[in-house]
Amino acid sequence: MPDDWHALSAQDVLERLGSGPEGLRPAEAAARLAKHGPNDLVQLTKVSRLRILLSQFVDALVIILIIAAAISAVLGFLNGNSGELYDAILITIIVVLNALFGYVQEYRAEKSLEALRSLAAPKAHVMRGGEASTIAARELVPGDVVLLSAGDKVPADLRLLESVNLRVNEASLTGESAAVSKRTDPLPANTFLADRRNMAFMGTLVDAGRGKGVVVETGMQTQLGKIAGMVQQVEKTETPLQRQLARLGKQLGLMILGISAVVFVVGYLEDPNKLEELFLTAVSLAVAAIPEGLPAVVTISLAL
Repeated sequence: MPDDWHALSAQDVLERLGSGPEGLRPAEAAARLAKHGPNDLVQLTKVSRLRILLSQFVDALVIILIIAAAISAVLGFLNGNSGELYDAILITIIVVLNALFGYVQEYRAEKSLEALRSLAAPKAHVMRGGEASTIAARELVPGDVVLLSAGDKVPADLRLLESVNLRVNEASLTGESAAVSKRTDPLPANTFLADRRNMAFMGTLVDAGRGKGVVVETGMQTQLGKIAGMVQQVEKTETPLQRQLARLGKQLGLMILGISAVVFVVGYLEDPNKLEELFLTAVSLAVAAIPEGLPAVVTISLAL
């Protein structure tokens, strides 16, 4: 639907939506609900806590560190070398701390969507066929006429039709703590979202007065729904730094393997009888070349 509802007169809005001051007939409302779907903030992908935790171990550098820790532990046990064991323990601690820190950050991002969903109103007072009734807010459809009074959460994006000393707190949407006085006359088409005084947006709170508005957007098409969609999209999008580090991890792994292989081959050509010593040397070189602290530094940097 268009985004110029604030620029139209109340009558034009009603005509465009095929509605009227008395609201939709129940049968028409049911048909529109089937067409537009419920007035819900949809979570595009539900990620479990276990999946969030496991995702911390798929980075190339982290995998290299896990392999390095395992090799260091094996070498430490085979050689009775406490230094190798300490290295294995240290690398493991770094990997675990990095995973825990990353898990906390991603889990908070997941919870942010739930916080947005908690702003949605559970009920709505509407006019259906000229009669006032209370319905579940998720059953609202474009064209429904909603009645607002002090203390109500706005259940969808509304173009206001009536305003009697109506003031709405829009802090959840704009961050402005002071309640905004609402009006019903049209506004210029280029009016900023925060200045659209003839609109009431989903998730905001009626602070005082009363009013009536017609639903123009529901669910993920509301301003709150668009924010929820952007939050989920940001969670899925890798930053340029993350992409570069993934590439670095792969290149570093190949480089370490290549250098270790060269050291092993050169040593073998010089003295074929020192296979075990050459293997341990090559592995130790590979472990020493790994930047153990890099994943943790990156995770912390992205969280700042």
